[in-house]
Amino acid sequence: MLEWMTLTDDNPDGVPRYSDSLCVELQNILRQKAIQTVFQPIVSLSDGSILGYEALSRGPAGSRLEWPNKLFAAAKHYNLLWDLEFLCRSRALEKAREMIPQKMLFLNVDPKVIHDIRFKKGLTKEILERCQVDAVNIIFEITEKTAIEDYKSFKKTLDHYTSQGYKIALDDTGSGYSGLTLLAETHPHYVKIDMELVRNIDKDPLKQALMKAFYDFSLATNMKIIAEGIETIGELNALIDIGIHYGQGYFLQRPMPDFLEISTQLRHAINERNQRKGRNLFYTLLTLPIGEIACQDRSFSPGTDGHQIIDHFNANPTIQGIPIVGGGQPVGVLMKYKFLAHLATQYGVAVYMKRPVELLMDKNPLVFDYYTPLDQVAKFALARTEESMYDCIIITRDGEYFGITTVKSLLEKISQLELTRAKHSNPLTGLPGNMLVEEELKKVVADTGDYAVLYFDLDNFKSYNDVYGFENGDQVIQMTAQIIQKQLQCQEFSDVFLGHIGGDDFVAILRSNQVEAVCERIIQTFDAQVPGFYNEEDRRRGYIRAKNRRGQEEEFPFVSISIGVVTNRETQYQDYLQLGEAAATIKQKCKLTWTSCYHIA
Repeated sequence: MLEWMTLTDDNPDGVPRYSDSLCVELQNILRQKAIQTVFQPIVSLSDGSILGYEALSRGPAGSRLEWPNKLFAAAKHYNLLWDLEFLCRSRALEKAREMIPQKMLFLNVDPKVIHDIRFKKGLTKEILERCQVDAVNIIFEITEKTAIEDYKSFKKTLDHYTSQGYKIALDDTGSGYSGLTLLAETHPHYVKIDMELVRNIDKDPLKQALMKAFYDFSLATNMKIIAEGIETIGELNALIDIGIHYGQGYFLQRPMPDFLEISTQLRHAINERNQRKGRNLFYTLLTLPIGEIACQDRSFSPGTDGHQIIDHFNANPTIQGIPIVGGGQPVGVLMKYKFLAHLATQYGVAVYMKRPVELLMDKNPLVFDYYTPLDQVAKFALARTEESMYDCIIITRDGEYFGITTVKSLLEKISQLELTRAKHSNPLTGLPGNMLVEEELKKVVADTGDYAVLYFDLDNFKSYNDVYGFENGDQVIQMTAQIIQKQLQCQEFSDVFLGHIGGDDFVAILRSNQVEAVCERIIQTFDAQVPGFYNEEDRRRGYIRAKNRRGQEEEFPFVSISIGVVTNRETQYQDYLQLGEAAATIKQKCKLTWTSCYHIA
C-alpha cells in the first residue's frame, strides 16, 4: 500500500504521494471529529501579558495525519479542506468559552476557504453567542503560503469581515507568495513574521535589519508585529531590543489543550529586558558597560581540532571569531579569516584539521570585565596593530568567560549612543534634556536609598536678556551649567545626574540627601562670577534698569540663583509627579527672595 513518501529514486521531486487508504483515514477523522485542538499564547514582548491564543489543530495521536502539515496537505489534495477547516474552527470556538475574557482567538483560514459562502454561515451571530465569543475578539489568520489570484476580490471579502468587528492577521510573512503585495493590499491588523526570519536573529545582522524594517513599517502603518517560532532566550532578547510587539513560540509556551499563561520567571525576564533596554537608551559612553553588548556565544577548549571549528563556522556563517576557554578562563580567540587563511596554505588542511586549535589561536586576545565602559574598550581596541584591530573582544564576568563581541558591534553601539545623546540633549549646554530628566526622576523615586533632587532657576534673568541680549544670556546659562557641574564633582557624590530642562532651569539628582554644603558652594561661586557679565557702570550701581512685565521701567538686581531641594529624608514620594508638585511649592518660596538662596522641602 502506498504510504507517505519522501525524496527517493521513485519520488525524485519529494512531493508527497497519496493513497486511497489515506483518503479513508482522513474521512474517518472528519466523521468522528477526531481532531486535537491546542492553543498557543501570543505574548506581549513589552510586559509578558497574553494578547490571545492561536488555535492549532492536529490529527489523532500516532496516526499518519497527526501533524498539521500532513493533515491539511491531504485535505487539500482530496478536496476536503473546507470540511477540515470547518471542523477545526468549530472545535476552537467551542473551546473558546473557557478562554480568559477579552483575550483574542486567532483562527487559521486558508485564502480559498474564506471566500466560500459556507464560511460566512459558519460564523453567524447565533453561533458566536452560543460559544460566548465576540466577533471583536476573533482574528482570522490568513496564511501567505497559498497563492492569491484576485487581490481585489480577496480584499473585498476581508472588508466584509472587518466591518463586522473581526480582525485580520497575515501569517508567515516573509516566506510565501508575493508577501509584500499581500501586505499592501490587505492592510492587516497583525503581521506574523515567519519563523525562518526569527531563527538565530540574535546572531544574524541581516535578519536583525529585516526585522527592524518590519518594525519601522508597523509604526508607519499602525500594524502590530508578531514574531513566530521563538525558541531561545537570545532570539527573545533580540526581538525585545528591536521593539517587536508580540512573540510566539515553544520557548514562551508550547501549544497545550488549555489556555495557559507563560511562566512567572519568563514574564520577569521579559520585563527585566525591557527595563534594561530603557536604561540602555539613556546610557552614555562613560557608563554603558561592554557586557551589555556581548553575545554569549559557544566557547571551545584549546584542544578542539580543526574539523569541529570549521563545522561551527559553517553552521554559523555570521560568526567571525570563536572564544577559546580553558577552566572557565579565556585563553585565546580564533578569528575566522585567520583560520581560513591557514587552511588555504599548501598543506594547511592536512596539517591543521586534526590538530588542536591552540596552535592557531591568538593567545593574547583583548579581554575586558563586563562593567568596563565602552569608551575605554574602544580606545584599547583601536590602538591594536592594523592586523588585529578588528579581532573580536572577549568579555569576562567575575573572572570567568561571559561572552564575545565584535569591533563592528562596539562602534555601532557607540554611534547609536552618540546619536541618542545628541537627540535628547539641550543644544546649548549639551546636558540631558527633558526626556532623560524624566527617566532619571522615575528611577530615583523607585529606588529605596537616600536621594535629593535640586531644581535650579535664575531670577531676574529676563531683565538681563532684555538689556544685554540673548547671546550674553546664553553665556550666563552656560556659566551656570559649568558651575553646577564643577561643584557637584568637587563634593564627590557617588552618583550624580545633571539635566537641563530648558531656558534657565536645571535639575540635579543626587544619591544623598545631605546637600546643604553643595548648595552653599554653588550659590557662593555663582554670585562671585555673575557680575562679570555686566558692564562697569552697572557693576558700580549694583543693578540695571529695564522694563517690567507691565511695560514700566524698573530697577532690577543682578541675576541670582535659587535652588529648591526635595529629598526623601522625611517624605517618601509615590512617583515623580508627586515629587514635581513638592518641587513647585518649594520653588515658589525661593522666588520670594531677590538674592541667591536655597530651600529644602
